[in-house]
Amino acid sequence: MPLKLITPPTSEPLSVADAKLHCRVDVVDDDLLISAWIKAARRYIERVSNRALLTQTWELWRDAWPVGDIDLWRSPLQSVTSVKYYDDNDVESTLAANAYIVDTIEEPGRIVLKTGQTWPSTTLRAANGMVVRFVAGWTVAGDVPEPIRQAMYLLVGHWNESREAAALGAVSREIAFSVGALLNNERVFRFA
Repeated sequence: MPLKLITPPTSEPLSVADAKLHCRVDVVDDDLLISAWIKAARRYIERVSNRALLTQTWELWRDAWPVGDIDLWRSPLQSVTSVKYYDDNDVESTLAANAYIVDTIEEPGRIVLKTGQTWPSTTLRAANGMVVRFVAGWTVAGDVPEPIRQAMYLLVGHWNESREAAALGAVSREIAFSVGALLNNERVFRFA
């Protein structure tokens, strides 16, 4: 089930000023570099944790109708914009929003058909016959859980100290362990 990012977040969970304070950097020479590290840390953590850290829009594409619910693999789920599908003649239709419930409490968030509803009987096109557009992420940086923010600080700090690819031995393992330990309780797991 491919996920496609449609609209990335407009801000980051860490400010450059906060990252510089963590790294003990007091000059502006590296501001662009630190900003890039913040973005890279966010993207890494989102991928590892199946989360969207700040508000962003995604599409989940499927080849077939689901057997049950549709799990939306970027938590926390804010809302579902649309559920569209394409028949074998590539004609687009939209599933009525009153046919399903958007569960923003469960992690991952999901779409559940209402009692008495079924998925359409339309034969979907052979590939990418159904798409769910949804919005996920915390609305403000301060709502991002502290362990996630700390993992970002560790990554940015490590990249600031180790600017070249090098075999650092135990130090690299310690950073990986520390980031992993911080993220373990924040991951959204997939059970298939």
